[in-house]
Amino acid sequence: MSNLTGSHPAFFLLLGLPGLESTYMYIAFVFFFVYLVSLIGNLTLLFIIRTDRSLHEPMYLFLSMLSTIDLVLTSSTTPKLLSILWFHYQEIYFEACLTQMFFIHSFASMESSILLAMAFDRYLAICHPLRYHLLLTNRLVAMIGLLSVARGIVATLPLPILFLRLTLCDHSVVQHSLCDHMAVVKLACSDTTVNSVYGLVVALLIVVVDLMFIICSYVFILRAVFGLATHEARFKALSTCTSHICAILVFYAAVVLSSVIQRFGKTVPSYIVILLSNIYLMLPPLINPIVYGAKTRQIRNHLERLLL
Repeated sequence: MSNLTGSHPAFFLLLGLPGLESTYMYIAFVFFFVYLVSLIGNLTLLFIIRTDRSLHEPMYLFLSMLSTIDLVLTSSTTPKLLSILWFHYQEIYFEACLTQMFFIHSFASMESSILLAMAFDRYLAICHPLRYHLLLTNRLVAMIGLLSVARGIVATLPLPILFLRLTLCDHSVVQHSLCDHMAVVKLACSDTTVNSVYGLVVALLIVVVDLMFIICSYVFILRAVFGLATHEARFKALSTCTSHICAILVFYAAVVLSSVIQRFGKTVPSYIVILLSNIYLMLPPLINPIVYGAKTRQIRNHLERLLL
């Protein structure tokens, strides 16, 4: 039976993980555990930063922004994925699908922006320590946060708008477990060149531009660090960057690998592509609070006091 209402379907069917149906229960428990740890970890970080006034510094304010973005990013996709794996509830309303598409791509863009802002924070802290608080005020931190949100919204808002102009085929089965832009665009019978090109250009610009500035920041950081007099001073300066470097590697490696395989890996099984897409959305929210909790002494000490 057709579910068409007007010019678009009332709902889409998310395929899930084709080929892994027999292992849905096991995969669902893994994803549920990851989601639960992500929620606990990021909410704990937010609570610690909120309640400890000594952590009301630019570095931790950016970290709280990162945790908030991670919470939204994983919560916009994981509950629906679990409903597919556990209860085989594949339907998603048309409007909800476009909303999920917007949240996925806009908040991924915001996360990239905040990682760039954190690189700028580390650059000022190491290369200009005496002027750090003078240059990076709380007002500037708030402006950077607002600009990150604005960039994510402005860059992503055309995606659902461009999709609305397409003519859809009779079937409404999305070959994915979530409403990824490229997966939903494949449902169209009309020309999708504009959608594909815009999505690719925006993704490349955000990833390439942000990575370029992050790399430049760390070039200056390394020059400043190796100019320090003692090995102990160099180690102490670099140790303040390890958590941020881990966050960068986890996020960008997952994003690039998922994007490349999805667009160019024609011979890769579809469930691998879909799993990678979910992993790149679920891995940073899992890893970031663990890394920052383990590597940041102030957060670790506060967490120990909280637990004991």
